[in-house]
Amino acid sequence: MGALLDWDQRLFTRVATARVPGADPALRRLSHAANHGRLWFGAAAGIGLAGGPAGRRAALRGLGSLAIASFTVNTLVKWSARRPRPLLEGVPAIRRLARQPHTTSFPSGHSASAAAFATGVALESRRYGVLVAPVAAAVAFSRVYVGVHYPGDVLAGVAIGAGAAVLTCRWWPPRPDVPERERPAARAPALPLGKGLVVVVDGPAGGGVPQTSSLHVRRLRALLPDAEVIERRPDDDLAELLAVAADRAVETGGALGVCGGDAGVAAAAHAAAGRELALAVFPAGTADRFARDVGVPDFEDTSVAVVRGEAVSVDIGVARSGTDDTAWFLNEFSLGPYPEFVRLRERLERRLAGAPAAAVALARVLGAARPVELNLNGRPRRLWLLLAGNGHFVPEGLAPAFRPRLDEDLLDVRLVDAGRRFARTRAVTAAALGTLEHSRVYEAERVPWVELEGILGADAPAFDGEPRPGTAGMRLEKDYRALVVYRPVRMTGETVREASRAVSPRPATGDG
Repeated sequence: MGALLDWDQRLFTRVATARVPGADPALRRLSHAANHGRLWFGAAAGIGLAGGPAGRRAALRGLGSLAIASFTVNTLVKWSARRPRPLLEGVPAIRRLARQPHTTSFPSGHSASAAAFATGVALESRRYGVLVAPVAAAVAFSRVYVGVHYPGDVLAGVAIGAGAAVLTCRWWPPRPDVPERERPAARAPALPLGKGLVVVVDGPAGGGVPQTSSLHVRRLRALLPDAEVIERRPDDDLAELLAVAADRAVETGGALGVCGGDAGVAAAAHAAAGRELALAVFPAGTADRFARDVGVPDFEDTSVAVVRGEAVSVDIGVARSGTDDTAWFLNEFSLGPYPEFVRLRERLERRLAGAPAAAVALARVLGAARPVELNLNGRPRRLWLLLAGNGHFVPEGLAPAFRPRLDEDLLDVRLVDAGRRFARTRAVTAAALGTLEHSRVYEAERVPWVELEGILGADAPAFDGEPRPGTAGMRLEKDYRALVVYRPVRMTGETVREASRAVSPRPATGDG
């Protein structure tokens, strides 16, 4: 131990007495800017505003990681180590901080916060992680350079910060930038400039706001000028409009497209699968869970795939009743207050991390809910809620974020049992601790089908979050790889540029 401390002292002396041209004022100011996490709060605001949903997730994970690291360092470790600060005798006055810290030296809180924020951001977005990492490294180095920490303090802080960021994955697994590539490629027609593609624009919510729908139409016509674009009017029936569009696509040998939210995409999937058409999804909803899980988070991604003829096969969830009525779902089927729980959780996740947001949302919806009584696979049950996902969602528990695959031919069934004592309290507590998958009031299983009979005490079942009249009994199962969806094979950071090249204006003709 003495040799290690001696090495630490010698390395500190070398760094503190070294001269790096132009670094003295810059590193001193940078070290000061990181006080109380101000630098990282500003960075999080910038990433969240500029980065869209991925940026907001990255900023939130970065700040959550920072909070855990800061608490660990300042509350637990510093007061147990009590290492004195380095002496400033060899540190040039120009690089010393105006106000010297009064806490103990080991470990470096600034380094822990910097590493936690940078690692948390990188776990959600490699692009923003690459931007933040050099700044975090400079902050950590500056703490030795200005003479307030030994190198060992900094290394320990970096380890704690990185560990705190990794720990957040226990409750809130990061969403991958790119869905899994190992999905079965499917045959789909290549449609240069979108010729043969018939797109129905549904808007963000059941017909949408006229101005918003017009903006979507302009984007589609700019990316795929030869596509036929149909705007849904307020009095149009979406299913009928999609059926007409799908029949037209069959006649031209093209494909069906839909621009809208998950409910509109589910209706389009039914029309496309029934006619063996490929489906082009242009996400324009509030969540767009199916589009993101497939791998087409924006219009440009879909446009590139349409032009190239690149697609994948995915499953469709089906609910069949004894009256021969059939309903389809691309994301999930649910009984109980699950749709309201999802909407509330997503709002709360703008301010809270995954597990706390899920716990608060679950407490609110279960407080006003009533149990659902039914026979589940022939067994009488009382449930607070039931979810059957089209594919395996991660993480476990009632806050699923994404599906790595959409072609595994299994339903992801999750439920909260209302038949046990204090079931609601136990479910909320387990959700807050991130241990719901180990709770006895929670059950999860991946199965090929589920039989639901004698459903009592439930509002209308929800398909992809949208309530729809149901029957007292139904069988949930999968149509395996029943739908072909356009999706680029190669996911690059230049999708917008590729889309622009793919739809570049054709050469002018005539005398001009």
